[in-house]
Amino acid sequence: MIESSQSSGIKTKRFTWENTKQFFRDYGWCYAFILIPLILFVLFTVYPLVMAFIYSFQRYSVLGSEWIGLDNYKSLMNSSVFWTAMKNTLIYTAATVPVNILITLFLALMIFPLNNKSQTFFKAAFYLPGVTSGITMSLIWLWIFDPTGAGLLNAIFNLFGLDSVMWLANPDTALFSLILMTYLGAHGAGILLYLAAMGGIPKSLYEAADIDHAGWWSKLKNITWPLLKPTTLYLLVMGIISSFQVFEQAYVMTMGGPNLATTTIAYLIYDHAFQSFDFGLAAAESFVLGFIIIVISVIQFKFMSTDIEY
Repeated sequence: MIESSQSSGIKTKRFTWENTKQFFRDYGWCYAFILIPLILFVLFTVYPLVMAFIYSFQRYSVLGSEWIGLDNYKSLMNSSVFWTAMKNTLIYTAATVPVNILITLFLALMIFPLNNKSQTFFKAAFYLPGVTSGITMSLIWLWIFDPTGAGLLNAIFNLFGLDSVMWLANPDTALFSLILMTYLGAHGAGILLYLAAMGGIPKSLYEAADIDHAGWWSKLKNITWPLLKPTTLYLLVMGIISSFQVFEQAYVMTMGGPNLATTTIAYLIYDHAFQSFDFGLAAAESFVLGFIIIVISVIQFKFMSTDIEY
């Protein structure tokens, strides 16, 4: 495909038909293997993304869309519902991501000293909710939050003489109820990552700390935590991305209510797209959400990236 020549000490390359045919005879089958995945990626990822970007500047209609420029984005900026959904999403993210990372780290620290069989049991036990359908988990929690005595939480409250709580029907407790779900689950993947990272820390560092009579807290603060920083960054970035896209819980358990108390950005996008059929506005909300996630992720990589090697 490429023929090299040398003139005045300078190497040049030129394409020839014979070399091109030889190249495809030698390597064409490699490109054939990736052709179908590439076509699928273009059809189901690139094309929808491009079309959604175009729709965000239109008043979409099946019979014919109208180009309206930035009106959809202006409408978002002036929408009280959008800002309420943004506030709910930010509260959910701020309340779940840092706490879940701390819970995950604590559980990993408790599991790591155990023997292999015990570690395997707890890994499986904590990871199981992560592979369970989000809809299924939401239905289970819907029963747990049942306002009658049949609900697990209210049954426990009644057992201690406390009044039942309208967990999902009260605007003051509805969003907290969705947050509570993440505290009591969704730690399995993080635990596995932390345990793998802990296993990669050289034991010589802890042996040197023992020689200096360092305590448990000193080892955690000066050895374990700094060397777990890359894993923590990954969990932080992925946790924020996931929390900004929370949808299943709000859809199954509250439908965004009561009084917009659990309406998140992702649920608002669904509502505008598939309830109001305002695909242009939904597309604009999607790109605003994507932009926010990108900005937050860049900031996290800027201030939390590390060059630590061991």
